[in-house]
Amino acid sequence: MAEMTGRKVFFITTGAFAVIIGVNLVMAYQAISTFPGLEVKNSYVASQDFDANRAAQNALGWKLAPDYSAENQELRLNFTDRDGLPAAVATLSVLVGRATEAREDTTPVFTREAGVFTAPLALERGKWMMQIEATAADGTLFRQRIDLFVKG
Repeated sequence: MAEMTGRKVFFITTGAFAVIIGVNLVMAYQAISTFPGLEVKNSYVASQDFDANRAAQNALGWKLAPDYSAENQELRLNFTDRDGLPAAVATLSVLVGRATEAREDTTPVFTREAGVFTAPLALERGKWMMQIEATAADGTLFRQRIDLFVKG
């Protein structure tokens, strides 16, 4: 075995730290480039109307039951009112994507059939999140964020 000199120790130590710093830089770049970041532009402004918006949404009495079929590659959203009847949804906007990156975000196009909204959607295995915004006939906004687990 060769003699361990100060020069060898210096290069080994420098090389180890270079690898660690290089991996950290790559990981930091990946985190910044794939995460969408903010939920709202200004949290203070959003907080000013939070209670009023929540009370209006609760007054609607709507319940949302999502269902995803990996076999049929179809997403179904069933909105019901407080009586269990189909809710009168005027507009619907849904964003489906991964919770940690925006690369796979999609906005499916829904059709309404017998009170249930359906959209063709192919999702890979794993955890997805849906951000749903619907409006009632009177303009009341209904918002909900739902985690969706696709088995495969």
